[in-house]
Amino acid sequence: MTAATANGQASAASPSPRARLHDFADHHRSTTIIVGMLLITTLMIFLPSFPPLSFVQRQQPWFDAFANAGVFVLLAMGLNVVVGMAGLLDLGYAAFFAIGAYTYAYSNSPYSGLDLPFLPMLLVGAAMAAIFGIALGAPTLRLRGDYLAIMTLGFGEIVPIVFLNAERWTEGTNGIGGIYRPEGLPGIGEFGPLTPFAYFILMAGIVTVTMILLYRLQDSKVGRAWNAIREDELAAAANGINTVVVKLLAFSLGATTAGLAGVFSASKLTIVSPDQFLFTVSFTVLAMVILGGMGNIWGVAAGAFIVFMIQAVVLKQLNTVAEVINLPIISDIDYTQYQYLLYGLALVLMMLFRPEGLFPSQRRRRELHIADDYGDIQGDEPGLIGSMGETPGADESFNEAAAEGSER
Repeated sequence: MTAATANGQASAASPSPRARLHDFADHHRSTTIIVGMLLITTLMIFLPSFPPLSFVQRQQPWFDAFANAGVFVLLAMGLNVVVGMAGLLDLGYAAFFAIGAYTYAYSNSPYSGLDLPFLPMLLVGAAMAAIFGIALGAPTLRLRGDYLAIMTLGFGEIVPIVFLNAERWTEGTNGIGGIYRPEGLPGIGEFGPLTPFAYFILMAGIVTVTMILLYRLQDSKVGRAWNAIREDELAAAANGINTVVVKLLAFSLGATTAGLAGVFSASKLTIVSPDQFLFTVSFTVLAMVILGGMGNIWGVAAGAFIVFMIQAVVLKQLNTVAEVINLPIISDIDYTQYQYLLYGLALVLMMLFRPEGLFPSQRRRRELHIADDYGDIQGDEPGLIGSMGETPGADESFNEAAAEGSER
């Protein structure tokens, strides 16, 4: 054996640094998430002080925007459990967001006269949303596809209307205001309208813990059961999966994450009202999940962050730039009013050119590009055509049987 051959075999046997890093991330998922979130949070702390972000707005408004984006990151990760992992289309997801927000409003406001600690109420709000998630999931166990979407849409419309009309308990259209802010936490500082940095750090911690738990669930027996139901519910039930329990878990865990987002949002805005939880919220979060990449937790979080920053920062700055340019038509357009038009165009383009999303999971990428991997199934590969559902030689067998029948 020559030296060149030995060196080639040694290089082929030893994995590349990228492969070793990928293998380490798979075996130490929680550590990878913590390190990744620390790096991202550090970058988000320092980047607003430098161009081009410093040209757009100052550092404190950036922290406020990052904290608000974290709310939608939580919502998107929770909806990804229901839609991306379990394959259950939920169009009323904003209802659980509302339940978590009103739970905190009842426990920390002059309306109730209570002032309970924030961190325990964060868990209580998530638990209340989980209970309503089970209440929604129980009647929908026999429904699939469009019927499930219509029922969840109805639930999402009912909840804001109840909060709107029950003025005796919810203050109706005025909402519950004067909600108390969280008490100061060690290492974070005081929470106030002029200190968004504390909210940003708190949200980064909530997102990190939520992401660790969701990745643990995805790799567990429950996560594999969700994938099985998404692929084929009948086959999953035939293989011994309790579809009732698994689907209820998906609804409850997705609602739990929405409840966390609702509690944080209520504590930051210090007011909750029914118009904060309309269908547009559910549609926006669903668009974030699709654009980010269904089934991929990191991808969904990144997609939600990108979409929100475009909505909250970029579109507003387009109005400012248009006013500076002062062109006849461009300067008269309010770009923030066309955000849903942009969502629609983005969804159409994504479905045409990248249906798996910006950051798809490997499983979904393989599902949507199986034909690309094996070439044109209409070409000269009859074996592949047979594997896609058409029996090779079926036409010949049918013609021979027809000929024998005519001779008789």
